Amino acid sequence: MRNLKWYFFVALLAGAAYAQVPDTLAVDPVPERNFIERHYDLSLERDLPLTFLSGFISVYGDYRLHKMAVNTEMRDVSDLLPWDRPVAGRYCKACADVSTWSAALGVAPLALGAFSWYKGDASGGDLAAYTLMLAQALALQNGVNLLVRTLSFWPRPYMYATEGDGAEAASAAEGEAYGSFYSGHASAAFTIAVFTGEWFSEFYPNSRYKSLVWATSLSLASLVGVLRVAAGRHYPTDVAVGALAGAGISLAVIKIHKKSVRIGPVSLAGVWAGPEGASLAFVF
Repeated sequence: MRNLKWYFFVALLAGAAYAQVPDTLAVDPVPERNFIERHYDLSLERDLPLTFLSGFISVYGDYRLHKMAVNTEMRDVSDLLPWDRPVAGRYCKACADVSTWSAALGVAPLALGAFSWYKGDASGGDLAAYTLMLAQALALQNGVNLLVRTLSFWPRPYMYATEGDGAEAASAAEGEAYGSFYSGHASAAFTIAVFTGEWFSEFYPNSRYKSLVWATSLSLASLVGVLRVAAGRHYPTDVAVGALAGAGISLAVIKIHKKSVRIGPVSLAGVWAGPEGASLAFVF
């Protein structure tokens, strides 16, 4: 299966993360002086089931997608949502190719994390945890997207094409083409955008470039969504829901891995939260 790679990829990252930073399981809330305070943390109780779940859902979703049958009775264009109807019949292979090539932007959050680690602004534990978190989020959003698509809410826009390349593509379409809702490309793009903006905001909260990083990340993710609509692969509704799903899953994964939240402009006080409870820590 095509996405079987997700299971092994996430499992490999999990093993590598724990091998590199075994001390991330410590529960001492008070950071020592003269060392980089970790912002993200790993936990066997949390990450083992999350890693397994994200990998399993991704693989199972891919299995279900490939089991979809060709539907000889398509719903009428009038059954589509009003704002989606103008897209029905659209097809642009070049736009689809460009949106697929945009997957190269997936290295952005990891490249930014590696740069921060190289500069000494982030610990190795943060980078390892962050890498695993990104893999978990990508696998999870991928699996959820594929499972929803198998419900076949409506076919892809190009399936309504009656002439030209669109009609040719529609005649050769497989079962997955009957499940357009919702956009996996948009979901993945916004997952990556949120992770990129989150890392920069977490480690450079006072940077004048913080807004620029967020704006650039979200704009590029939005561009991917626009290209999917222009390609005739998805409707505006598919892209909007995909963006919300990707951003929501990203924020959820990030939130449960946050180790601490600083209070005030200096790191003399902080709220620590972990699987055993929460506390307020002061360093004098």
